[in-house]
Amino acid sequence: MNADFTAEELAFKEEVRTFLKNEFPADLKAKVDASVRLGKEEMVRWQKILYEKGWAAPTWPVEHGGTGWTHTQCHIFATEMGLFGAPEPIPFGIKMVAPVIMAYGTEEQKQRFLPDILASNVWWCQGYSEPNAGSDLASLKTSAERQGDHYIVNGSKTWNTLGQYADWIFCLVRTDNTVKKQEGISFLLIDMKSPGITIKPIELIDGFAEVNEIFFDEVRVPVENLIGEENKGWTYAKVLLTHERTSIAGVPRSKRRLKALRKLAAATDDGLGEFMSENPSFNKRIAEVEIELQALEYSELRTLAALNVGKAPGPESSILKIVGTVLAQRIDELFLELAGYNALPYVPEQFEAGFDGMPLGPGTTASTALTYFNNRKQSIYGGSNEVQRNIICKAVLGL
Repeated sequence: MNADFTAEELAFKEEVRTFLKNEFPADLKAKVDASVRLGKEEMVRWQKILYEKGWAAPTWPVEHGGTGWTHTQCHIFATEMGLFGAPEPIPFGIKMVAPVIMAYGTEEQKQRFLPDILASNVWWCQGYSEPNAGSDLASLKTSAERQGDHYIVNGSKTWNTLGQYADWIFCLVRTDNTVKKQEGISFLLIDMKSPGITIKPIELIDGFAEVNEIFFDEVRVPVENLIGEENKGWTYAKVLLTHERTSIAGVPRSKRRLKALRKLAAATDDGLGEFMSENPSFNKRIAEVEIELQALEYSELRTLAALNVGKAPGPESSILKIVGTVLAQRIDELFLELAGYNALPYVPEQFEAGFDGMPLGPGTTASTALTYFNNRKQSIYGGSNEVQRNIICKAVLGL
């Protein structure tokens, strides 16, 4: 694989950098740099700026509003976004449910849902995991019984990310209990304003209700909101999960964090009169992560190349997910080691707008422990890394 950019690609990189410098709102940039959490309105505001530019969905087909970029351009764009600190669009619509609708939805469903997803007019969330169906997702029990022109949905979903903001949810539901568990699942799109839906926030260690439990009590869903065929939802779910796992790799985000880590190391005393940036052992571990991150980046480029010619990511998405989350957690560990006892303060307010205390962002160390503990989830969501290894053994190694 040729790892050198062409003159055209280098010009495109400069175009992206100039756009981010000029168009990413200064108030959002200040918050991102200070590790202050962005609210829904702020995230949507940025997504609409991308939409107006025509850059909201780089990997979508042109006929649905995609950019028509090559896989290299998509890679350049994602990298520059990550290095600059500009958040990617919330993935549940753009990167998860939209590819499923494109592949398996009717023309009416495409016309109904895709334009609003692209323009960030509708916020989507995911309804997969249940209290007793996480890594073993096929054991889900939320039921959908057809009655005339509607499905009646009963059950619950958990670990639903940012569902408190959502207008719609895509759900896996059980429509047949008499067959093998993977064969009795369907894929439904449900309006979150439907009567019978209750949301219960789950507060995480940093004090923010990032995830939720969602309960369905006799929720009526029009049959026209079924994607594809009844009882074929497991097939569609696997396609969605490969897209999700590819996104979780997070190479640009990890690059930006490594840059912040090196900057912090240059300002941190190792206790022996030298800065941690001069510590050979610490530098060796940073270098190891950087090398593995570059290898992961090349693997991600191969996956993007397949997407660019219309293929869905295959089992390689599990490799990206495993390695990407392991490296992200290793970076957390390096930050924690660098912080030492300074990681002890618990200041959840630092992530909220209006915090006027000591700045505790990436250039300092007091937010390290909260970030470390929160990010332990990375090796679990999107399918635990243990399950991904089983997928690789079966689909790649034939074991």
